Amino acid sequence: MHLDNRKVLVVGFGKTGDALCRFLLKKGARVTVTDKKSKEAMGKKALAWENKGVRFEAGGHNPETFLQAELIVLSPGVPLLPEIEAARAKGISVISEIELAHKFLRGLIIGITGSNGKSTTTTLVHRILEDAGRRAFLAGNIGKPLILFADGSRPGDIYVTEISSFQLEHIRDFKVHISLFLNVSSNHLDWHKSFDNYYAAKKKLLLSQTTDDIGILNRDDRLVWAMKKEGKFKAYAFSRTKPVARGAFLRDGWIVIRDREERRVMPVREIPLPGLHNQENVMAAVVAGHVCGVSPAGMRRTVRAFKGLEHRLEDVLTWKGVRFVNDSKATTVDATLKALDSFDRKVVLILGGRDKGGDFIGLRPAVKEKARKVLLIGEARDKIAAALQGSVPMETASTFRELVRKGFAAAHPGDVVLLAPACTSWDMFKSFEERGRTFRREVRNLTRTAKERKS
Repeated sequence: MHLDNRKVLVVGFGKTGDALCRFLLKKGARVTVTDKKSKEAMGKKALAWENKGVRFEAGGHNPETFLQAELIVLSPGVPLLPEIEAARAKGISVISEIELAHKFLRGLIIGITGSNGKSTTTTLVHRILEDAGRRAFLAGNIGKPLILFADGSRPGDIYVTEISSFQLEHIRDFKVHISLFLNVSSNHLDWHKSFDNYYAAKKKLLLSQTTDDIGILNRDDRLVWAMKKEGKFKAYAFSRTKPVARGAFLRDGWIVIRDREERRVMPVREIPLPGLHNQENVMAAVVAGHVCGVSPAGMRRTVRAFKGLEHRLEDVLTWKGVRFVNDSKATTVDATLKALDSFDRKVVLILGGRDKGGDFIGLRPAVKEKARKVLLIGEARDKIAAALQGSVPMETASTFRELVRKGFAAAHPGDVVLLAPACTSWDMFKSFEERGRTFRREVRNLTRTAKERKS
């Protein structure tokens, strides 16, 4: 793709927008950035790029800026703005950052998508390959933007990339050699407007593959497994419930890999991550490691040493018999259900934040069975309360300090106070990471204050 002296518009200035400025300027493009945030909110990085020749349009979008561009590159999460639709109607090319990166990147891309478990699986695949001595890089939503690797990439590199529906929505020629489709459930309906649109965007990861590529599918997810008939890729599967012809499954408490011959990888009791969903994540990662030539023994060592991710069923501490767990990354109803299923004891559950269009009624059976109490916060608290009415005692809070204290007061020794909000954090925080850090801080403040009073 020729970029020298082309007028390129970057929509959205976050981590990806910053990386795009770096790449596009190096290629000689004339770069404009547009963002609804103010120049002050964009910070010092915006000023630094402005001094290097990037033009910034802050505080909103000018339709003429879109119509004057020769290429528009979207950061993840940018909605389908009227300005974008008008540019497309005029014949202007609109692509995502991963599409641009693909045109320049050398090496093999492993693309991982799904409604839940992407970050855990992506990180684990990367560690399996890295521990095996491969030149592997963590990219996409959990790592560096893929575009940052384009200039220095080599043919033997492996880019283990977490890919969202936002990024897949705007691909054309982008293709991965190995895809992992973990699961699919309602998510980001506030952005995609319908489940069908969301599912169609996810499917692009596999439908873009050819007969030379590999697709790793969840055999236990009906909609994911349906991709086997639609795509041209060579299919591998993973399943907790049944043997598969090619891929990973459970037998007698062991993860078994089958591909011409069968080999045992590890007993599931050695997986350090809680929850049945993490057995699925590990099996998906094991299949990816297998097709990349990593030995079962090597994968077993890596999985046993993997302690999980920050903000994903993360143990904070246990105080007077009450265990506090941070699953701030559980931003969907399905993720919250998986979090609840990870515990065999009563839970004081913290829900709320900004609604993504989820159906909170789906929480009722699990909440009724597992939750001692539900604490609600944020914009969606009234909607959640209406959905759960009559199933469990509920109480609201306005701050995380109040949440933590009410959670501890409601819990019995042996219970878990679980932050698994089923919502995004954007009503109160910049990210789920900031929300998780705030939860951890308030838990520690609770115990510290109690100790100080005692002394």
